Amino acid sequence: TPAFRRMLLVGVGTAISQQIVGIDAVQYFLVYILNEAGITGRGEVNGVLIGLGLLKLGCIFIAGRLFDRRGRRPLFFASLFGMTVAVLLLSACFFSAPGAADAGTVAATDGGNDDDDANEQPPGVSAPTVAVFALALYLASFSVGMGPGAWLIPSEVFSTSIRAKSMSIATFLNRIAGTVMSSTLLSAADALSWGGYFLFLGGVCLCVAAFLYVYLPETKGRSLEDMSVYFAELTGDRSVLEAEAKLRHEDHEDES
Repeated sequence: TPAFRRMLLVGVGTAISQQIVGIDAVQYFLVYILNEAGITGRGEVNGVLIGLGLLKLGCIFIAGRLFDRRGRRPLFFASLFGMTVAVLLLSACFFSAPGAADAGTVAATDGGNDDDDANEQPPGVSAPTVAVFALALYLASFSVGMGPGAWLIPSEVFSTSIRAKSMSIATFLNRIAGTVMSSTLLSAADALSWGGYFLFLGGVCLCVAAFLYVYLPETKGRSLEDMSVYFAELTGDRSVLEAEAKLRHEDHEDES
């Protein structure tokens, strides 16, 4: 029915959106991205990874407090804005450093000229600080909105009558989207260049923001019954309310 379809669109769409912004792909290949940006020392890489992990963890705790204070929609849009800025910064880093991906090959083939290697550093090395800042902004922004929020919204919009199956579908498609994004990252970066890939992610973030702006309702302070009424009124379909009433009646009879 229209009401149930709208619930699925919002809940499943939000779950998929969490992954198509590239979070799993970026996290799985963080070491590779740092190397491409010019951070190649094992100690430096490990330090950055630990710092980024702690930052991401801390932001999740902050999000837990802000979601009930500020509402869902503002945090989603703030999250996507920060992620868009971050991937555009990363894109600019790689576009301003053409040939960084070939740095290892250049260093290996020109090893006989140490002076030239010192002067002709891989272009990406000139912007490692910006790259680390952009990655930190990306992960922090994700963790205050898209990360926890993409699981919060499905749990708040699916009515009791379809809740179990709908959450299963949302989870399954979330993982499918994550797998596709992760397994295609290197191929996409090879085809588009690293700068082009992060520019693509920026476009995806903007599309997700547009989708959520149009379809995502504010669920702060609203019960499941309130959300069922909202979708029923929005679509003019009261079948969802009838299904909920029937389910409550059956539960009452079972208890009796």
